[in-house]
Amino acid sequence: MLAALTALQQADTAFPSGSFAFSNGIEGLVAGNPGFDDAALARTVTAGLRFRWAGTDRVALILAHRAGGATGRLAEIDAALEAAALPEPMRTGSRRNGASLLASHARLGTPGAAALRGAVRAGTLLGHLATVQGALWAVLGLDERMAASVSGYLFVSGLTSAAVRLGVVGAIEAQRVLGDALPLIATLLDQPVPEPEDGIVLTGFTPLIEIAAMRQAQAELRLFAN
Repeated sequence: MLAALTALQQADTAFPSGSFAFSNGIEGLVAGNPGFDDAALARTVTAGLRFRWAGTDRVALILAHRAGGATGRLAEIDAALEAAALPEPMRTGSRRNGASLLASHARLGTPGAAALRGAVRAGTLLGHLATVQGALWAVLGLDERMAASVSGYLFVSGLTSAAVRLGVVGAIEAQRVLGDALPLIATLLDQPVPEPEDGIVLTGFTPLIEIAAMRQAQAELRLFAN
């Protein structure tokens, strides 16, 4: 029961993780499509889960969860995430999100958080969000499936809340999209994550989202960092 309650705390949007500053490409998609609505949001969420989160963030998080705090292994996972995020705004956003999450956990006294934060500051780790989540949530007692569940929920809630803040959907429509995505998250969680034998390979293909994020990064006015 304690692990379930801890998972709820980590998934709470009120937790100071810094994710409110990032739209993960939604702002760019909205800017390029004035007709962006709840149906478009649902398609974006589905594509993001299937073709980015499932093969990139989820895999990296689970591998980080298994690393047991080993800095060398976490650095390998970080490097794979860096290579898998082609758009610069997505790379820097992931690192900034990870840094914010580490800062909060260090101030809360989460075991190992201060050491991880020190490794990021020293340049030993890049501190990508999925790496940090996996390492911290393992220490907090979440098993890898529960940790991945929280990650999937936060991925979708970040997209839907960004759409609400941009004014393209209402709160009810956003919650409907989020609720409809939960069975897909559950299905994707069933995909095995074997230990890689020849280096870490993360897979993802969301070109429209990535192009939108790169275009929005050049905008003179924007609400989100990416």
